[in-house]
Amino acid sequence: MRNEAQPELARLSRRFRPALMAFFLRRLRNHAEAEDLTQEVFVRLATTDRGPMDSADAYIFRIAANMLSDRSRREKVRAAYRTALWADDSVGVDPLDPARVADARGDVAAVVAALKDLPERTRAIFVLYRLENMDKRSIADSLSISTSAVDKHLMRAQAHIVRAVRGEL
Repeated sequence: MRNEAQPELARLSRRFRPALMAFFLRRLRNHAEAEDLTQEVFVRLATTDRGPMDSADAYIFRIAANMLSDRSRREKVRAAYRTALWADDSVGVDPLDPARVADARGDVAAVVAALKDLPERTRAIFVLYRLENMDKRSIADSLSISTSAVDKHLMRAQAHIVRAVRGEL
């Protein structure tokens, strides 16, 4: 914002802030949103290159009306999105359903048990790669083995864990 525009903006703020708050409050019935939108009007005024205004009140309230329209359009899009999400059957599943939590705990216990069953080197490679996000080349270098050996250990570990979770062990 230009320095010479600051006094003008301060004057407009003193003059129009109460009227804008009332304008937004009548339509939104939410003080926090009204305050946010009022502030946004003055931010737009500060960042817009404009010449001298013949009718400041018309200009400012046009900005305010446009902001309400934009807000209304955004709310309609959000409402449609939420409706579409709730129409999807899989969204209606409660993620904290006790049966699902118990099943997940059982799966985690099976993974932990399967990890304990693995040979030490295979377990170390799996943990470094999957949990520590270490790349295969670094693992191979640190253990003085080839990357293909790292791949074989990872495949062995993953197959063992999958069988354990499926209850095949």
